[in-house]
Amino acid sequence: MTSATPPEPLWSPGPDRIAAARITAFQAWAADRFAAPADGGYPALHRWSVEELDTFWQAVAEWFDVRFTTPYESVLADRSMPGAQWFPGATLNYAEHALRAAEDPARADDAALLHVDETHEATPVTWGELRRQVGALAAELRALGVRPGDRVSGYLPNIPEAVAALLATAAVGAVWTSCAPDFGARSVLDRFQQVEPVVLFTVDGYRYGGKEHDRRDTVAELRAELPSLRAVVHIPLLGTAAPDGALAWSELVSGDAEPVFEPVPFDHPLWVLYSSGTTGLPKAIVQSQGGILLEHLKQLGLHCDLGPEDRFFWYTSTGWMMWNFLVSGLLTGTTVVLYDGSPGYPDTGAQWRIAERTGATLYGTSAAYVMACRKAEVHPGRDFDLSAVKCVATTGSPLPPDGFRWLHDEVAEDLWIASVSGGTDVCSCFAGAVPTLPVHIGELQAACLGTDLQSWDPSGKPLVGEVGELVVTNPMPSMPIRFWNDPDGSRYRDSYFEMFPGVWRHGDWITITDHGSVVIHGRSDSTLNRQGVRMGSADIYEAVERLPEIKESLVIGLEEPNGGYWMPLFVHLAPGATLDDDLRGRIKATIREELSPRHVPDEVIEVPGIPHTLTGKRIEVPVKRLLQGTPMVKAVNPGSVDNLDLLHFYADLARTRTGTGTRD
Repeated sequence: MTSATPPEPLWSPGPDRIAAARITAFQAWAADRFAAPADGGYPALHRWSVEELDTFWQAVAEWFDVRFTTPYESVLADRSMPGAQWFPGATLNYAEHALRAAEDPARADDAALLHVDETHEATPVTWGELRRQVGALAAELRALGVRPGDRVSGYLPNIPEAVAALLATAAVGAVWTSCAPDFGARSVLDRFQQVEPVVLFTVDGYRYGGKEHDRRDTVAELRAELPSLRAVVHIPLLGTAAPDGALAWSELVSGDAEPVFEPVPFDHPLWVLYSSGTTGLPKAIVQSQGGILLEHLKQLGLHCDLGPEDRFFWYTSTGWMMWNFLVSGLLTGTTVVLYDGSPGYPDTGAQWRIAERTGATLYGTSAAYVMACRKAEVHPGRDFDLSAVKCVATTGSPLPPDGFRWLHDEVAEDLWIASVSGGTDVCSCFAGAVPTLPVHIGELQAACLGTDLQSWDPSGKPLVGEVGELVVTNPMPSMPIRFWNDPDGSRYRDSYFEMFPGVWRHGDWITITDHGSVVIHGRSDSTLNRQGVRMGSADIYEAVERLPEIKESLVIGLEEPNGGYWMPLFVHLAPGATLDDDLRGRIKATIREELSPRHVPDEVIEVPGIPHTLTGKRIEVPVKRLLQGTPMVKAVNPGSVDNLDLLHFYADLARTRTGTGTRD
C-alpha cells in the first residue's frame, strides 16, 4: 500500500508555469461554458472528464475548433465497448486540421517540419510547401483512381515525404499504413498483404549508423507479392533511378494544386497500425479520422502543452505508433522534428545533440535510451544547450527511478519529466504527462483526461495502492473501430474484452496510488506470479540493469506441470564481463535487497542476446511459450522478431531441460 501522505515530488511546476499551461485555460473555459469544476485543479477536471464523458469531448471539439463539414447529431450515441459510436452524422477531414496553420499567411514560411539525418543538420519544410505538396500529391492519387477507403502504404523512413504521403492519403479519404525500411520483406508482407494497398510509396534504401542500406531487392519482392498495387512511387533517398514501372516522387509533387479535403464520416478509417504480432499475423488495427483527431488534439494540445511556438521531437520510426502521434503535432500548429537515423550515432549523446540543434521544446525518447545515456555517463545539461527543452518524455517501457533521477540531475533541475504509457491499440496514452502536476520518482503523473483508467483485481474490484490489471471502463475515441479482416469482431473482442466483458483490459499491471499517479509494472500476460505474489518484470529489469556488467536482461516465470514454478533470469552481458559466481551473487543480492526475496530468480543464465519485437520491446510471452515446449512455428511469428537466431537458444534450453522443446 502507498502511504496516505504523498512522497516529496522530484519536481513541481511553478505558479507561472501552471498559469501559462493550456490545460489551465481549458479548465477555466470549460467551467464557464460547460460547468466543469473551476476549482480542484487537475484531479477535479479529470473526474469531470470521465463522469461527463459526452460533455468533455464536446468541449474538446469546441476548444480546438474542430471543423465539422456536416454537424454531429450527438457526441456518443452508443457507449458500449466495443462498438461505441462517436459523433454520428458528422463529417470532417484529419488532413485539413493538420494543415490549418498553413492557412495563416503569417505562418506560411515558418517551418512545419524540420528534417534531420545523421549529419544532425536540420532542413526545414515550410507550412506553405507542405500544403502545396499535399495538394499536388492528393490530386495525383485521385488521378490514379484512389478513392475513399482504398489503402495506401509506405515503406519509408522518418522523412518529410512520409508525412506528405500520409496527409495526402487522408485528404483523399484513403487509409494510410506504413512500415519502416529496416523491416524485412516477410514482415512487411505479413502486414500489407492483409490490407491490400493500391499504392506503395517506397525508398530505394536508407542510412543508419553511418552506412547505406540498399532496399531495392526488398522493394521488388514487395511489388511481386502485392498484386493489389496499381502504382509504386519511388523516393530516391540513395539517389538511384526509379525502377521500371514506378513513378518518380518529384513528378508527383511538382504540381500546384490547392488541397481538396474529402469530408468523411467521423468513424471513417484514417490508418491501420499493427500490433507486435509475436504470435500469428500482426493484428491490423483500424483507427478513425475523427477519433484520432480528437484524441490527439487533447493529448498534444492539453497534456503535452504544445502550440505554434513549440518544436516537437520524438525519436521514432514509421513502424511505430509514436510516428503517427508525432505527425499529429501538426494539429496544434507545432513544428515537428523528424529524425531519420540511428538513436546513438555517432555517439550515445546523439539525440541530445538533435534536441539542441532543432530547439526542441518537447523531446521524447525511450526509457532504454535514457538508461543507456546514464550507463555511458553522458552529461546532456553540461555538453549541450538544452535551454529550450521544457519537457523530456519517455515511453516504450517504464522509466526506472534511476532514470528520473538522472534526467533531473543531468539535464535540468527545473525539468518536467513525463513518463507516459499507452499503446498502439489506441495510438495514444492512458496515463502520463500533465503540465500542472508534480512529478514523483518512478510514477506517471496521472490518468489522462477522458480516460477512465482503473486498476482491477481478477474479480473486477477497483484497487488503489495495489497491483492490478490496467482497465479502461469507458470508451475513448481512438479505440479501434475494428481489426482488418475480422468480420465478426471476434478477434477484437478476444484481444481486449475477454477477461472483463464490456471493459477494455490492456494487458499491463499497474498501481494507481492514493495521490492519483500511476505506476506501470510490466505486461500482465507475462506476469511473474511466485508464491501467490504477482510481480512485474519491469521492476526486475530496473534493478538488475543498474549493474554495469548487465547490458540487458529477460525474466520469465514458468508454471510447471508438477505444480512447481521456475523463474530464470537471462542476462546479456556487457563486453568484457563474465558471469561468474561473484556476479551471480551480486545480481541475486541486488534483487533481494531492492525488491524482495521472492523476486530472486531460480537461475541466472547468460544468453547471446535478448530478442525484441521490431519496435524494440522485449519478447517475453513467446520465450515463455518456447520454454514450455511450444514449437517455434507456433510460439512466435518469425517476421516480428529483430533477431530470430536468438530464439533458438531458448528452444534448445527447453529441449535439454524437459525433452519437450523443439527447434521446428
